[in-house]
Amino acid sequence: MFTPKYPPQDTAPPPTVSAPTTQNPAPVQSTAPAPAPVALASNRPTIQLTPGSAVALAAGGGAVVLVVGAVLVSMLLAVAITGVSVAVVAVVLRLLVKDLNNHR
Repeated sequence: MFTPKYPPQDTAPPPTVSAPTTQNPAPVQSTAPAPAPVALASNRPTIQLTPGSAVALAAGGGAVVLVVGAVLVSMLLAVAITGVSVAVVAVVLRLLVKDLNNHR
């Protein structure tokens, strides 16, 4: 019951490895210099910024910064308000518990 069960062994024949029998001839030495590499022309279109598009791009970037800043400030404000409200609730509960203990 607690003895391990092993899967049956593979019945495929073992693979045979053959060594390459061809011999490569010695490389031929070239006396001519290699040609200089030529820079390939890019197929991608170039982006040209006109003054109007540069202003639009700057305005868009400024708008993104303002929106992200407003979101972050509002999140910080929400955390601060939550912290203050929890502190006020803690003070009120402490006063209530103290008042209950004094009347016994």
